[in-house]
Amino acid sequence: MQQISSPCPDNNFLGEHAELILSSLLRMTGRNLVDPAHSDKDRYRSLFEAPFCVVSHNTEADPVFNYGNRVALNLFEMEWDAFTKLPSRLSAEPQIRDERERLLVRVKQYGFIDDYKGVRVSSSGKRFFVEESIVWNMMDANGTYRGQAAVLFKWSRL
Repeated sequence: MQQISSPCPDNNFLGEHAELILSSLLRMTGRNLVDPAHSDKDRYRSLFEAPFCVVSHNTEADPVFNYGNRVALNLFEMEWDAFTKLPSRLSAEPQIRDERERLLVRVKQYGFIDDYKGVRVSSSGKRFFVEESIVWNMMDANGTYRGQAAVLFKWSRL
């Protein structure tokens, strides 16, 4: 598995991947997470520094997170290097992983869902309830499936 460098000005805030997240959400839902009038670099920086949580995972059989913005890293209490090695299923407690898997299957089937609610857990075991979330398939401009992403607009510690 290739290790990904943390988003920063030197790598254009992972511009290629940030563009995949932003453009696939726009294609799926018609929604923008950042101001589309900004330059690409400003859009990618805005995604990383957004006041909401954005995560994505890859297409492996056991998908691994490949992006988390600053809020996501804080919420999950992880540094970039550890977060991008974490199988995304581990963001849910063992007893609700089947529920999470059903959610991801539904997203894969319909392209996106905008009604997700559920409990997630940080690296230190702190639980939080997520609501007002969108989960979508990341599809590139050629229609190739590249994983799934989520934006969490509201959460509260349990």
